[in-house]
Amino acid sequence: MFESLTERLERSFKILKGQGKITEINVAETLKDVRRALLDADVNYKTAKTFTDEVKQKALGMEVLTAVKPNELMVKIVHDELANLMGGQASELQLKNRPAVILMAGLQGSGKTTFSGKLANLLKNKKGKNPLLVACDIYRPAAIDQLKVVGTQISVPVYAEEANKNAVEIAQNAVKFAKNQNHDVVIIDTAGRLAVDETIMVEIDAVKNAVNPDEILFVVDSMTGQDAVNTAKEFNDRLDFTGVVLTKLDGDTRGGAALSIRSVVEKPIKFVGIGEKMDALDVFHPARMADRILGMGDIVSLVEKAQEQYDEAEARKMAKKLAKNQFGFDDFLAQIGQIKKMGNIKDLASMIPGVGKALKDVDIQDDAFKSIEAIILSMTPYERQHPDVLNGSRKQRIATGSGTNIQEVNRLIKQFEGMRKMMKMVQSHGGKLPKMPNLGRR
Repeated sequence: MFESLTERLERSFKILKGQGKITEINVAETLKDVRRALLDADVNYKTAKTFTDEVKQKALGMEVLTAVKPNELMVKIVHDELANLMGGQASELQLKNRPAVILMAGLQGSGKTTFSGKLANLLKNKKGKNPLLVACDIYRPAAIDQLKVVGTQISVPVYAEEANKNAVEIAQNAVKFAKNQNHDVVIIDTAGRLAVDETIMVEIDAVKNAVNPDEILFVVDSMTGQDAVNTAKEFNDRLDFTGVVLTKLDGDTRGGAALSIRSVVEKPIKFVGIGEKMDALDVFHPARMADRILGMGDIVSLVEKAQEQYDEAEARKMAKKLAKNQFGFDDFLAQIGQIKKMGNIKDLASMIPGVGKALKDVDIQDDAFKSIEAIILSMTPYERQHPDVLNGSRKQRIATGSGTNIQEVNRLIKQFEGMRKMMKMVQSHGGKLPKMPNLGRR
């Protein structure tokens, strides 16, 4: 995400490189380029102008320390202003009632139904909630079936009344059902249209008044750029929603909606969708997004994703195996499984500072581990537990069975042995990397 904007901003900051100090002339030149970069990213013109004016005012009033270069100071100022532009702080859901009601709004095709499932999944698995999905899209063919499929995927029940064509009644009945069945969160998936019209507005306004939701989330396809901002304004003028959800952000290289929408509707971005899977949903953190836009990575989010998959009991079990030299390919396979659960490999790599730029033109497929898994699964259970028995004939059989070649099998075994040695070394030093000998001195 934001690849084009990141590149343009990096070029803009180079104008200040080699400058001894920040002046009105070089700041003006830099910010002229920054404004162009924002407009090319489909950022609202008024937002882009206000943003660059704020940066200019702060930059000219800032003393440049001898230890800080002018371009580095400008990056810091732009970073802070980007974070402020997108809301400053992450915004939590406010779920006060029991059951708490969350009403979805947005155009057809924005991803409301998929997001409803993702949110239910997040609330169930990370917040310990007992959600109920409600099918109130009574117009789109197969909308109810789609929500039921989503509900089955995440093991969350779906309330639907196929024969009822009154969305208000369905929503009211669903809330009563939730109370009786001890559901503490009700997520209502409403109908959308291809464009904003009076029918959709009247209906969703009536549903809102009938169920008095704790949260009204406007779901918007970030790839529609400035159109997303205009649509958000129309919905907000009518519904006064409480937050924005940006879907398909992983496919958007411009990012104008993320940068404009907060300043135009003055409502926080609460979540971003970053993939098709039901766990591909992130809480929106403005400062972290500013880091990524400026090519600084996002280590905090990467660590959080890793912690979500971290199993303490499994880690203790692994430590015992390492101590006894029993770490095998089954354990290696389990580690790969945990990495895959964290999300898209290229997206994860882009969170590491400097790596995102290096991988810009590198095509990393989601099935990057496919051949590794095929090789391991072509081994017998005994071979996976005792890697040392893998001789030439066994390797050839494994290569044939996995559809690979002997070189790939040898490479995997070598990588596995290297990882096993490193993990054992870390384990023997109390979880810390040992000090390496200094080969440069005598």
